[in-house]
Amino acid sequence: MIAIAIDDEPPALKIISKFCEAHPYLELKKTFTNPVEAVRYMKSYPVDLLFADIDMPGMNGMDLYKKLETKPLVIFTTAYSVYAVEGFNVNAVDYLLKPYTRERFLAAVDKAYQILKSSGAENEDRFIYVRSEYSLVRIKLDDILLLESLDDYITIHLLPEKKIVVRMTLKKILEMLPETEFVKIHRSFIVPLKYVEQVRHNHAYVGGKQIPIGQKFKQNILEHFKTV
Repeated sequence: MIAIAIDDEPPALKIISKFCEAHPYLELKKTFTNPVEAVRYMKSYPVDLLFADIDMPGMNGMDLYKKLETKPLVIFTTAYSVYAVEGFNVNAVDYLLKPYTRERFLAAVDKAYQILKSSGAENEDRFIYVRSEYSLVRIKLDDILLLESLDDYITIHLLPEKKIVVRMTLKKILEMLPETEFVKIHRSFIVPLKYVEQVRHNHAYVGGKQIPIGQKFKQNILEHFKTV
């Protein structure tokens, strides 16, 4: 999820930048103290999420958002609670009253991510975001062939013949995947059901690879493949 932030106070932008680093699928591309520059940037580089201070000299953050031709999801920030109702009237994801905690900030971002994820589920190009080698990487769900865990790292095997390594647990990434399409069959493996070619004895065959099925997880795959 790509984001930018607008606030006329640099200290406020530093807080947003710091909090954004704590979210696993959010990348803050740029911050702006000048709303006009932010609008110009978004015309050339569309974003998924906008953090916008409301009370800024020269241009009200809410008025700025209303004027955008292509509207990203927006989370408004301000020190004045009087703006809260108006913020929700323009379909804001959330409204953060300064000073807000990191937990409150991350909860708002999670809400935005779920909205984006739900809207993407209706499109052919559905995706998740993961961090790999200090970058945020967008991965199409239909490209995932296999997820393999080793200690605190996961290797995501992609079509055609590509791999991405991320620092994450299988439990965490499984929460990001559609539960009707991906299943954990071993403490070290998650497979997409549509790419399972065969289930035989204690193994599943995915993309020509033989994957062990753990006894603890056997029922997970048996629910979809009755013959073993």
